[in-house]
Amino acid sequence: MRYSLAVPALAALAAALPAPQLIDLDMVAAQPNISYTTTASSVTYDVTSLAAQATDDITSIPVDLSAIATQSPLAVIEKRAACAAQPTGVSGAYAAPAEPTDDTVSAFAANTAFAAAASSAPVPSGYSNTFTNLNASNSAYGYMGFTTLSSYDTDKCASKCNAINGCMSFNLYFERDPSLEPAAACPNPTSTTIIKCVFWGGPVSSSNANNYGQWRNKFQVAIAGSNGYMNQTLEVPAGFGNVQYLNNAAINAPLDHEGYDTFMGSRIFTAGPFNASLCAAHCQAQNKYNIATAPKDGTPPKICDFFNTYLLYLNKTSNSQGQYCSLYTEAWDSSYATNKGQYRGNDHYMIEYSYTFTNTSNPGFNPKKGDTVGAIYQAVKDIKYATLQPFCSAALSYSALVATVTPTSFVTPFVTSTAFSTTTTTASIDKRAAVTAGSASLSTPAVLSKYPASVMSSACSLLVSQATSTSTSTAPATIISVATQTTLETSVLTVTASAIPSACGNKGIQYAFYGAGVYAEGNNVLWVEPSNYATKTPNWQSTTNSVGGINVNAAQSIQIYDSGNYAPSEYFILNHRGYLFAQIAGTYTFTLSNPDDIVFLYLGETAKHGWSRGNAAAAASWNSDTGFQSTATATYTLKAGEYLPYRIFFGQMGGPVKFSFSIKAPDGTVILDSNTSESDFIVQYSCDGTTAPAFPAFGKE
Repeated sequence: MRYSLAVPALAALAAALPAPQLIDLDMVAAQPNISYTTTASSVTYDVTSLAAQATDDITSIPVDLSAIATQSPLAVIEKRAACAAQPTGVSGAYAAPAEPTDDTVSAFAANTAFAAAASSAPVPSGYSNTFTNLNASNSAYGYMGFTTLSSYDTDKCASKCNAINGCMSFNLYFERDPSLEPAAACPNPTSTTIIKCVFWGGPVSSSNANNYGQWRNKFQVAIAGSNGYMNQTLEVPAGFGNVQYLNNAAINAPLDHEGYDTFMGSRIFTAGPFNASLCAAHCQAQNKYNIATAPKDGTPPKICDFFNTYLLYLNKTSNSQGQYCSLYTEAWDSSYATNKGQYRGNDHYMIEYSYTFTNTSNPGFNPKKGDTVGAIYQAVKDIKYATLQPFCSAALSYSALVATVTPTSFVTPFVTSTAFSTTTTTASIDKRAAVTAGSASLSTPAVLSKYPASVMSSACSLLVSQATSTSTSTAPATIISVATQTTLETSVLTVTASAIPSACGNKGIQYAFYGAGVYAEGNNVLWVEPSNYATKTPNWQSTTNSVGGINVNAAQSIQIYDSGNYAPSEYFILNHRGYLFAQIAGTYTFTLSNPDDIVFLYLGETAKHGWSRGNAAAAASWNSDTGFQSTATATYTLKAGEYLPYRIFFGQMGGPVKFSFSIKAPDGTVILDSNTSESDFIVQYSCDGTTAPAFPAFGKE
């Protein structure tokens, strides 16, 4: 389908900027030089060879190439006989002079009728005029043949371009041609004037209008009244959209938010017109190949969801190198189009006619949030390649054997004895903490500095197994006493920990907002029955990395967490839910403090279904008439590796709004409160979908 796009006039190219996705100049230089036989009036291209270019490095995967134009081989040019009569040109004001003495190149160039025709020519519908009344024709990309006209008719030339698959622009001009084929017997025949409409598969501009004619024996071909026009529509490949026009710049994508490299590689196409479907076909083929050959270790295959394609030139826009295509796993906006070309020595590789296309059915991850799973497995490769497993052990705080010795004594009738005591000790992780930038004693290797702490921790957890072992040792202890013997008994305290849970876009807390039209408590929210909201559809819902921290006076507009949604500070319900992952075994503490107006906490199965006013694990309110105090605490004992479902139900009527909440680990570490930016242990569901299954939709609980 062709879409109408606002394509600005082609601008001058700026100096080159370095880019992470550098143009692969070795690949470009390996391609044959592009040349066109511009005397061929009709040119079409072989679809088989074009398809081969799009997929020749992934040939084992079948790909639908039906979208790639066109049909047949390049036209064959027949050799013209010496002094053979050439096509008769136009008549009237545009005709060649009748007197041989007036039939000169200078007279042709000075013919005011040519300039008048070019200057007054209308711009065809759907086209833009890129230059007017030059004395040169174009040497652009993707020559597609020409036709001759009986008049200087831009509309007719445009209609013929529209009928050619892949025609992007045309050049209309007057050409001084010989009336006979120049040869030894007729080296400089009289001239004839031809009106030529030349079709191109790439853009025409004043910068590539550099064909000023040629010598054919002793006859000089000349150009006058040359105009350029570009089609303002673009053929968008099926399944792609959100087209961005980048002009003379290419995407220069950094790593995404999680440190993941979204760049997948490049291709260059040197046959046929500019055709975004070539890139789309290569993108599709690469996806099929990556999925079919995905690693067995869980590494997700890279999927092309976005590509940038443009025309590449060397030193000048009349020296085409081909259509370049770069693939990405995530869609980048035009603010990242900062690569404006490259230099190799004195050669300047220039970019023009640059577009991006995004997969409409799967645009991939938002780069500002990033591909967490992809980043984790990318970090795993970096760790393996650089042999950084020892760093992981240190970063995850594996400790030596932990044993606590408690002495006891008892009396025996022996005077002197030597006792042998046997102690069995279990080695374990004393504490396995997320890698943090604040680990002053541990320097992060440069290769891992691009990753957030949570990604590094998860990657390390995949590589460094839990260090648990059992050993038994026997040691003598000599006790001397007259009438008693004191024996030391050793007890062992073992602290175990589980790896950080896998991340799959599941971090954070889900919450729903019930306001105007849904909230039904009026000024009686202190007596709310939370279960009534199990089947109410919220006004909206979102996720957050923190809970509580709300403290606002009455009758204000407040933003709920960082959702971007603003609401009145009165008369609403917030219903939060999620899972706590227990990294270490022990008792976890949940605290509700100083709510205005009321808050309920549910833990375990009650948090998932059946939650009501009467079965909360804890509840707090500013008004003790409810039977609840202003602060409430609940505890829950978990084994390492367990997931605990929880729910926090907050109600607000008129007046100020206030609400605080926290979760502390057995060692006192705050896992969640209003200051939490992101926690590996607060998730919406487990990645396997069964250990901690996703909650039902809000309103259907």
